[in-house]
Amino acid sequence: MTAPVFLVEDVRTGTVILDGPEGRHAVSVRRLRVGEEVVLTDGRGAGGYGTVAAVEGKDRLDVLVTELREEPEPTPRITVVQALPKGDRGELAVETMTETGVDAIVPWAAARCITQWKGERGAKSLAKWRSTAREAGKQSRRLRFPEVAEAATTKQVARLLAEADFAVVLHEEGAEPLATAQLPVSGDIVLVVGPEGGVSPEELAAFAEAGARPCRLGRSVLRTSTAGTAASALLLGRTGRWS
Repeated sequence: MTAPVFLVEDVRTGTVILDGPEGRHAVSVRRLRVGEEVVLTDGRGAGGYGTVAAVEGKDRLDVLVTELREEPEPTPRITVVQALPKGDRGELAVETMTETGVDAIVPWAAARCITQWKGERGAKSLAKWRSTAREAGKQSRRLRFPEVAEAATTKQVARLLAEADFAVVLHEEGAEPLATAQLPVSGDIVLVVGPEGGVSPEELAAFAEAGARPCRLGRSVLRTSTAGTAASALLLGRTGRWS
């Protein structure tokens, strides 16, 4: 089994103290003991590899870091624009996309979204998505966690698509399969996943004007909370990032 990953502010060699929520998880939940291997990361690509040197109480341990590694910036970079699902399906989408290897997630308030992020509720929902990405990043042993952006409007999504090297909207009526679309070997790929009610004609027109093409995944129609993960896995495999 690979070593567990914990989040720290500064990754360096030598003795690093792990306390607070991360230390509590390491000591009281994972029950780590002296001599066990651990990885420390800042979530931005830096990793410190070492072993537990000492355990104190229920929420602190000392880690002796002996090796530093840097996870390079991925290429091509994959961003998923995720329409807001109902209930906790948003966290499910973020969790599985993070575990799959997505680099950035943009919450999108699509016209046909039942859920809308407004005021305090929106702030809490965004915080949940970011916390989910952080925990899923650790669980999947990533050193570079995905960025979860502020919720975007359709106009903001269109600008993001216009700047991409490859922009696509998942759509069941898309003439082109994503499995055969020509992909760039570098740069930015932006993938739009619509809500359960579908992307509206006005949104499709705005995205097409920005240079995005409608593509289908397959014969089956996936839920919004799983479509992004399936499409991302396909892109990661086809671009060689899973090689």
